[in-house]
Amino acid sequence: MAVLVLSVLILSCFSAIPFTYADSGMIGVNYGRIADNLPAPEKVVELLKSQGINRVKLFDTDKTVLTALANSGIKVVVSLPNENLTAAAADQSYTDNWVQENVKKYTPATDIEAIAVGNEVFVDPKNTTKYLVAAMTNIRSSLVKFGLDESVKVSSPIALSALANSYPPSAGSFKPDLIEPVIKPMLDLLRKTSSHLMVNAYPFFAYAANADKIPLDYALFKENAGNVDNGNGLRYDSLFDAQIDAVFAAMAAVGFGDVKLTVTETGWPSAGDENEIGAGAANAAAYNGGLVKRVLTGNGTPLKPKDPLNVYLFALFNENLKTGPTSERNYGLFYPNEAKVYDVPLFSTSATVAPVSDSKAKVLPVNKPSSSSHVGQTWCVANGKTTKEKLQEALDYACGEGGADCRPIQKGAACYDPESLEAHASYAFNSYYQKNARGVGTCDFGGSAYVVSQPPKYGKCEFPTGH
Repeated sequence: MAVLVLSVLILSCFSAIPFTYADSGMIGVNYGRIADNLPAPEKVVELLKSQGINRVKLFDTDKTVLTALANSGIKVVVSLPNENLTAAAADQSYTDNWVQENVKKYTPATDIEAIAVGNEVFVDPKNTTKYLVAAMTNIRSSLVKFGLDESVKVSSPIALSALANSYPPSAGSFKPDLIEPVIKPMLDLLRKTSSHLMVNAYPFFAYAANADKIPLDYALFKENAGNVDNGNGLRYDSLFDAQIDAVFAAMAAVGFGDVKLTVTETGWPSAGDENEIGAGAANAAAYNGGLVKRVLTGNGTPLKPKDPLNVYLFALFNENLKTGPTSERNYGLFYPNEAKVYDVPLFSTSATVAPVSDSKAKVLPVNKPSSSSHVGQTWCVANGKTTKEKLQEALDYACGEGGADCRPIQKGAACYDPESLEAHASYAFNSYYQKNARGVGTCDFGGSAYVVSQPPKYGKCEFPTGH
């Protein structure tokens, strides 16, 4: 199809529309390790890369993990545990040493992009709330001292329990006793340093506690009647969006509506106790698959439509040593043997998930990991349902500004046959995807492409992988 190549050559001379994930949101994952049966960190890094996961959040600064992540291309959020807050708040030399030993030592080989100072401090039984902002300030000063303040941001994940009111979203407000002592000074620090507020949001908890009032489809990103906020007239089709906008409204109410937000934890358990309504593999697949699709194909929330959603799923593995109800040990996307807990293409915008009513949702057993020769390999192909115009535009971008190797689809070359727009676009999209290390969102092209786990078949053409 000579017209395809000619179109590429002409349009590559002009500015093209970028279809990378920079224009949508980003997806990362929490790598928790409260377990005694997890793979070695080196194997975990291989798993992350095979799944196209290029952002990870840690709950500490473990040496073996940070070393394994070196030169991986994966961006990392590290954490200063709650038990360190008192010392960090009291002594600048303490944070100087902490940053030196836990951040500077590993950069730039390990791409540390942020520090989570504490985690859900306001609900910590040991209550170190009064030390939080001082600890964050000292950590920030230490980053400045070592010249890391431009590359490493500082924040602290808060739970939705920090809100006094979350419904309707427009009425979102922080608990009054937190506003002056900690919320305002923390948001002021985030504003001054262009950092995001970290928020942990779990629609599962809200649904489980109010299953008689909240439709399950509304919590799982499925088609539903939605809700209209009577305070501002905005329509909500998901509980997740409503929760996030409640936080935005709470920030605006105290004068910090311009501060951006990152969801540092969200997920749905694949198993739970009898009283944990909604816990189950099919619902977990629906929630996580729907969320990934929502983030990578949608804009922001109804209240902040131009702000991309940035989300870290919880969690990478089921963690067998966690205490509490059964759900706590079953948030993982993977079993410790690296098999998927449920069958859902987590990092594809074409994600299809098992329906909640389907009792036969695919669940890989612990002792039977997939033995396919293509395990860990993924490819990017064109979405045949996309219009020809949109597919052509995406192809032009991939072969032009995107820098994909499109020589094999030129007339007479190895992958020119079959002579079809979908086949040529698939080859170009995959070239771009592999060139960008199969990063999350790099197989999207405005909804014109999706990830597959089996090698594409277009005539005799072989699609390369990053391996």
